[in-house]
Amino acid sequence: MGSHHDINDLEASLLGVGLYTPAEAAAYTGIPSPQIRRWLFGYSSGGKHYPGIWSPQLEGKVDQALGFHDLLEIRFVHAFRRHGVSLQAIRLASMHAREMFNQAYPFTCKRFQTDGKAIFAIVLEETGDESLLDLAKKQYAFKQVISSSLYRGIEYANNEAQRWFPLSRNRKVVLDPARNFGKPVLTETGMTVEAIVSAWHAEEKNTKRVAALYEVSVADVEAAIQFDQRSVV
Repeated sequence: MGSHHDINDLEASLLGVGLYTPAEAAAYTGIPSPQIRRWLFGYSSGGKHYPGIWSPQLEGKVDQALGFHDLLEIRFVHAFRRHGVSLQAIRLASMHAREMFNQAYPFTCKRFQTDGKAIFAIVLEETGDESLLDLAKKQYAFKQVISSSLYRGIEYANNEAQRWFPLSRNRKVVLDPARNFGKPVLTETGMTVEAIVSAWHAEEKNTKRVAALYEVSVADVEAAIQFDQRSVV
């Protein structure tokens, strides 16, 4: 009986938070799951443990899982890493930005677009980490890394990300932590992308038949398939 209550309590506590395994996060962002694990949950090397870049949203609730904000923030970590920024510098930038913006998840926060360069300049001054030279000194380099595509499709309320429409051309698929634990759903009906895609494979990729089966539009089915097949970060 107690365990049933525990499950209900856990589900209630996850409402509006989102819940993703590293494998799901990898599928939704295109970032390999070993990198996601390393960034969020830390890693061990030479007998020493290095912590994650920040405390995951679900720490103490669900082991090795991401919340909605974790999912969005790792896209920024990935962009910094591709530019060659060290994990230590990213960790410090996240810490400074959290304090400066008073936001738990600062990279996704709109203010980072305008004030992020100054934060990298502070970290460069503190550490002398040369991987930050471009981002701290050159506005165009900073803007290239913090490209508008990282923010595209994110809907905000009170300067905090609320939901993410991941397809660049339409808003038919949404990741919303208040719906289906943040897993991708069709925006209008709430039908899961997973259900649509598996039906599409089962129905020999007949888009019209799947649309009729689930009483959604052909465009909705096409959007679900497009999301499933994309590999863009």
